[in-house]
Amino acid sequence: MLALLQMVLVILLAPATAAGAVSQTKGTFVDRFRQLDEVLPTPNDYRTASGAPGHRYWQQRVDYDIRVRLDEQARSIEGSETITYHNRSPDTLRYLWLQLEQNIFERDSVDALTRTLAEPDRITFSELRRLQYLESFDGGYRITRVADAQGRPLPHTIAGTLMRIDLPTPLGSGQSVRLGIDWAYNLAEENAVDDRSGYESFDDGNDIFLLAQWFPRLIAYSDYEGWHNREFINDGEFTLEFGDYQVAIDVPADHVVSATGELENASAVLSAEQRRRLAAARDAERPVFVVTPEEALAAEQAAADRTSGQRKVWRFAAKSVRDFAWASSRKFIWDAQGFEQPGAEHPLVMAMSFSPKEGEPLWSRYSTEAVIHTMEVYSRFAFPYPYPVAQSVNGPVGGMEYPMITFNGPRTEPREDGTRTYSRGERRFLVTVIIHEIGHIYFPMVVNSDERQWTWMDEGVNTFLQYLAEREWESDYPSTMGEPRDIVEYMKSEHQVPIMTNSESILQFGNNAYAKPATALVILRETIIGRERFDFAFREYARRWQFKRPTPADLFRTLEDASGVDLDWFWRGWFYTTDHVDISIDRITHLKVDTGNPDVERPWQRQRHLDEPRPRTDVGNEAEGRVPRLERLPELKDFYNEHDPFTVTNKDRNDHHAYLEGLTDNKDSNPDWKRQVLAKAVADDRNYYVFEFSNLGGLVMPIILQLGYADGSSETVRIPAEVWRRSPERVTWLLMRDGELMTAELDPHWETADVDLYNNHYPRRILPSRLEVFEADDSEGDIPDRDLMHDIRLPLEEAVPMLESGR
Repeated sequence: MLALLQMVLVILLAPATAAGAVSQTKGTFVDRFRQLDEVLPTPNDYRTASGAPGHRYWQQRVDYDIRVRLDEQARSIEGSETITYHNRSPDTLRYLWLQLEQNIFERDSVDALTRTLAEPDRITFSELRRLQYLESFDGGYRITRVADAQGRPLPHTIAGTLMRIDLPTPLGSGQSVRLGIDWAYNLAEENAVDDRSGYESFDDGNDIFLLAQWFPRLIAYSDYEGWHNREFINDGEFTLEFGDYQVAIDVPADHVVSATGELENASAVLSAEQRRRLAAARDAERPVFVVTPEEALAAEQAAADRTSGQRKVWRFAAKSVRDFAWASSRKFIWDAQGFEQPGAEHPLVMAMSFSPKEGEPLWSRYSTEAVIHTMEVYSRFAFPYPYPVAQSVNGPVGGMEYPMITFNGPRTEPREDGTRTYSRGERRFLVTVIIHEIGHIYFPMVVNSDERQWTWMDEGVNTFLQYLAEREWESDYPSTMGEPRDIVEYMKSEHQVPIMTNSESILQFGNNAYAKPATALVILRETIIGRERFDFAFREYARRWQFKRPTPADLFRTLEDASGVDLDWFWRGWFYTTDHVDISIDRITHLKVDTGNPDVERPWQRQRHLDEPRPRTDVGNEAEGRVPRLERLPELKDFYNEHDPFTVTNKDRNDHHAYLEGLTDNKDSNPDWKRQVLAKAVADDRNYYVFEFSNLGGLVMPIILQLGYADGSSETVRIPAEVWRRSPERVTWLLMRDGELMTAELDPHWETADVDLYNNHYPRRILPSRLEVFEADDSEGDIPDRDLMHDIRLPLEEAVPMLESGR
């Protein structure tokens, strides 16, 4: 009975004990390798401890049937949508939440009221322009109808960029509901507001229209958060539900439309010749013009057509997408080429580009090629491209992604003779932004992470794959993110927050959400795990969460589960702290085994004594001709003066013999093993080197050593990060080698983002640099780094190489 009572008490008390915080109350030890069990959410039937979706995993589904009309003259749209919401959760829902992101342009939006200045007396031209524009802009949705399937009005509440629709009957698990919404809004001039969509006006009177976040959309409802109904404040983007779309887009008859999905009525909107070209592009070796530069120029110049009133309706269908975006303009040149991926669900993908003449000749030469290159590389690291279309559209948005369509900004420079040209930097920027944005179709448009909460889960992961694709595009590609050496200045700066910070609270968006997590994944692949096992694990993550909604814990757990490497120490340091890497070689001591044999050790001691510098006083006395007294009076010398302390005596030899005899271990099956070990060490006469390392930056990392020897040979030794597990601030490590060590260098290939190269060398080196000579200007004070001040948005030309105009 007592034993049973004790067992019950153990069971009752165990959860409370396990849940209690671990506290180091004695000493200063910090466990950098402590597991993340208390930090990560508890595994369950929906999300397993391995990082895979559980057997009860679920997610909602939303289908849309939309009709939208673009008013070119008024620069506005009006639309009507039928939404079918499928409740696949185990919960009963009494209301639905929708996103109304265009309400960010209302004067009392959270975004408008919470923008701040980096300095009280300074403002950028772009921010001032935005303020002036929005002062008179009538922005935000006009919701004119919210009704059920029978047309009966539904009560709804608009709260900023959110709208709640109250259902007349609770929606049970497994049930669906259909509702209708009519809306309209004025399009913003994108260059004035620096947004993700809008219009761009040209001097010839034509516009390019980019439509994104353009219709009321259902907010995600998940197992780990319920409704993801956070206010849209512009930085954190969105996460949505997958579904099928039928969209009819009514535009002026001379417009060319690019959109999410496949064009269903090509015969109604394209000429016979354009349809022939589109068909020929499917198996072409190079991109084929569907709408030629000459046709686009003719449409631009036909001013009468702009007011003719003639219109066309472009119809698109898209399956299993989480969003829908489109672009429309008569300025578009359109080229296409088929991309083959045998065995995939879509064995032929149409890669296409849409751009005005202001993008030529850069766009027609490189855009579609970059689209295809991205799919080739990403499909190898993740999964085959899952849609029938991949598009790159040039417009005023520097870079944004949506299912099957991306908006990309780089253009060419006009010459005096009317032609256009581009620099090497513009070419590489175009390739970079297209790789990045097409890559986003994989992450997060398919691997559907929550951008509004964890920007790094799509931006950082995608930037990592972008880096890999860039390295395969061109040798010595000037990648700006992903290479460990490029993140060191940020890693040691004070103006940072942990990667695991909400999107709206990040100080340096580009470094925190893009560069640092991308670099972390590069280091995991190349240095911590190794390519083969990392690539397998990353593909497993992509496969598991394709068309599902992963969290950071699912990524962390999957990479550990599939690679077989405990990475909690890495996630904790890189993602949950602002520590940096700075490992120092403080000292290296050269040792030989002490044989104990006086005939060996005394000569060594004598030579060491002779090698020691003489006292400065003795040297000075000798220089002055001062003779010591015992040298002048030899009769004062006795036995002790004549005896050499390094001379070996018989007593010394007997003591050594007695020591060897005393090494017998009668408890061991081989009583002489200690003597044998010592005899082998003496016979081998190897060199022992004791390394003393200190961790100055806080992040525990593997210690990578490049060792140089006296015979000119060298080797690289990789010490796993676990060397720090018992002493995360300072460790002593032993190396045994035959050769004589001359030099040691930490992180010789700059693969761990170590911020200080000086303390990586032993002996220390003089580091080369340049002394900059400049003329002082006392009239200007120090100007804060704008990138550190996330309050002010930069125009695109100032934001390079930060993609997506600061997003």
